[in-house]
Amino acid sequence: MEAEGLDWLLVPLHRLASWGAAGAMVFGGVVPYVPQYRDIRRTQNAEGFSVYVCLVLLVANILRILFWFGRRFESPLLWQSVVMISTMLLMLKLCTEVRVANELNIKRRSFADFDPHHFWHWSSFSDYVQCVLAFTGVAGYVTYLSIDSALFVETLGFLAVLTEAMLGVPQLYRNHRHRSTEGMSIKMVLMWTSGDAFKTAYFLLNGAPLQFSVCGLLQVLVDLAILAQAYAFARHPQKPAPHATHPASAKAL
Repeated sequence: MEAEGLDWLLVPLHRLASWGAAGAMVFGGVVPYVPQYRDIRRTQNAEGFSVYVCLVLLVANILRILFWFGRRFESPLLWQSVVMISTMLLMLKLCTEVRVANELNIKRRSFADFDPHHFWHWSSFSDYVQCVLAFTGVAGYVTYLSIDSALFVETLGFLAVLTEAMLGVPQLYRNHRHRSTEGMSIKMVLMWTSGDAFKTAYFLLNGAPLQFSVCGLLQVLVDLAILAQAYAFARHPQKPAPHATHPASAKAL
């Protein structure tokens, strides 16, 4: 009887918690990029941010949206992809404008040149948009033709989450090759670890497709491996070589 009397309180609290979790799923992934965006605008320097992060996340989230047409999953995961795509386009626009403004007497490079040496290093934001639209069109057409194939749909979902899960691998390799985490933001990796852990728990508790849970766990393991590298290299620092340069981190702030 007492439990029934508390329904008026428990039901709204449950709905509020559900909405909060859904909101965190939709917008939580873009939060780490807010300070990065503001820092680039303030300093007018985009060298510390790798635009390949944008490439990976654009591909992953476009594939996830296409996967939704073959196997409907929860709406927050779909809207998360829409928000992430918009965020990555904004990041690309800012980075391109800043880079071009800092380049003097550099030949203009465009997507229409089809030059693999300058892929994803074009001189105009519109070139990135053209590339994204071309990829979306081709992937969408293939999906439309193969939507009735369960194998294709499941493979598409796996590729979507696997691509996103591999986001930290370039950073992991870079740290291992240089035996150093110099230039890498620990705060950024910690934010990714906490966000990936929450996301994976959300997948498991809400019965998301298996691909989401497996690759979410892989993403957490990659983040933890990067943190382990930071700890190990801090305890045993390697003397830097003279005039050594370190490429920008794939997850660096």
